[in-house]
Amino acid sequence: MLNPESPMPLYHQLADILMEKIRKGNYRPGDRIPSEHQLAAAYTIGRPTVRQAIELLIRKRLLIRKRGSGTYVQPPQKEVDLLSLAGTLSSFQKTGLKTTTEILKKTILTEIKKTDIENPFAGQKAFFFERLTCVENNPVLIEALYLHPGLFKGFNEVELEGKSLSQIVFERYYMRPENGKQNFRIAFLSNKRAKVLKVESDTPILEIKRFLHFPNAPNAIFSELYCRTDQFVFSQIIGGVTDA
Repeated sequence: MLNPESPMPLYHQLADILMEKIRKGNYRPGDRIPSEHQLAAAYTIGRPTVRQAIELLIRKRLLIRKRGSGTYVQPPQKEVDLLSLAGTLSSFQKTGLKTTTEILKKTILTEIKKTDIENPFAGQKAFFFERLTCVENNPVLIEALYLHPGLFKGFNEVELEGKSLSQIVFERYYMRPENGKQNFRIAFLSNKRAKVLKVESDTPILEIKRFLHFPNAPNAIFSELYCRTDQFVFSQIIGGVTDA
C-alpha cells in the first residue's frame, strides 16, 4: 500500500506498484488496468494523484491510453534497425510486419536553397522526393530524400512505389554506400507533416539527418527522416556493417 509518510510522492509510489504488477504479469500486454476512479478508491487517494501516476507510466511507454476505452498495458515495442545502411524500408520489413510506402512528392530535379546549410546540395541541383512509410496501416516515418543528379542520372524516371531505395541504387546503378553519417535531434513537424503522421504539431519527433557516401562521391544521398517513436524503438547495431 501507499505510505503517506514517505518522502516519495504518492503518485510515484502508485506508479511503482503498477509497474511491479505489470512486471509480475498481473496486468498483461493488452490488458486494461483499473479506471482512475477504481484505483483512487482502492488506494484511498485522489484521482489527480492517480492521473499523475498513469501519465508517468504512459511517458515510460508501459501504458497507453485509448480515448473512450480506458488505459491499457502497452505491448512490447518492436525494434527497428532504422540506422542500418541497408535502408529504411528493408529495416521495417525485417520486423515481419506489413509495410507499405506512399510517395508524398514525386521525384523532381530541383535547386536546393542556399539557406538549407545542413543539406550538402545547398545552392545546387538534386533529385528530390518524399515518401511515407506505414506499418500495419499506421504512419510511422516520413523521409525527404536528395540524390546526386550526375551519379543517379535518370532517377526521376524510376518507379519508387513500394521499392527499397538501396535496392534501386544497387540494381540500377550498381552501387552501394561505403559508409555514412547520421545526426540526431528532437524536432517538431509542420502542420502538414504532422497531419500525415497523425500526430499533433507539438508532439516531439525523432529527426535524423543521414549522409551516405559512395566511392569518390561523398554525400551522394542525403535524407531527412521524421520518425514517430510511440510505436517502435529505433535501434542501431554496433560492430560493423554487413548488409549495406
